[in-house]
Amino acid sequence: MLHSSTTPAAKRLALRERLGARDILVLPGAFNPLSAMLIERRGFEAAYLSGAVIAADLGLPDVGLTTLSEVALRSQQVARVTSLPLLVDADTGFGEAMNVARTIQLLEDAGAAGVHVEDQVNPKRCGHLDGKLVVDVGVARQRVAAAVAARRDPNLLIVARTDARATDSLAAAIDRARSYVDAGADAIFPEALLDAGEFEAFREAIKVPLLANATEFGKGEPWAVAALNDLGVDMVIFPVSLLRLAMGAAERGLGVLRERGELSSLFETMQSRSELYELLDYKSYEQFDGDVFNFGSTT
Repeated sequence: MLHSSTTPAAKRLALRERLGARDILVLPGAFNPLSAMLIERRGFEAAYLSGAVIAADLGLPDVGLTTLSEVALRSQQVARVTSLPLLVDADTGFGEAMNVARTIQLLEDAGAAGVHVEDQVNPKRCGHLDGKLVVDVGVARQRVAAAVAARRDPNLLIVARTDARATDSLAAAIDRARSYVDAGADAIFPEALLDAGEFEAFREAIKVPLLANATEFGKGEPWAVAALNDLGVDMVIFPVSLLRLAMGAAERGLGVLRERGELSSLFETMQSRSELYELLDYKSYEQFDGDVFNFGSTT
């Protein structure tokens, strides 16, 4: 009720321990607190908060227009309602080394269990758009090192993302990943790899956990969890999937409403009032309210 009873420190430890398991960790992308609650209800072990989702929810393209305060606020809102570890997309860290340090501490305070920072120029672009640029590897290393130095909880997972596969080559992306591990990164996120062979090359070269992006309509082939697990990937995000599903359903529903003036034909596809109330745990609020206010006066 109100907030998760699981502390941020416990969530961070849980994420660390879960990465030691043999099978891949699946992180669906929450687009708001309610969707994060549904992710937990459906039995997933962690959730993800995408910068692209935050931007889209604000009516903005994913081209570096969101601010640190907006990302920190949404992170806090999502983290508070679930016991799941939350991995947060921090884009470029919203600046260079000192900005990255502040970003890490604000997101740590917001309850994040892990944060990923990328090597694109600031402002960045969506990882599956053309025209990306990456900073010099030395600057990118400074971002990673700053993130590692800034965390107060050593269990906060620092993930370094590289977009160099698209801007240069697979070999350049692997070289950068090695450099980021040397700078202290706990895990590597190679964005927009094209096929299984490229994941195999990364797995061979990089000994820390790897994160894959299974976003729809991207540069590479669509990935199934089982296939990535077979390739030795440790984590996979589905960053925008729930938002796409929800917006697709909303658009179709609006079409029906516009055409027919009512929505009864879609009732079976909606979350019912009782299902929503169960997800929100209305009963616990009623119980709390009764326990607090249902008392008699004494003389």
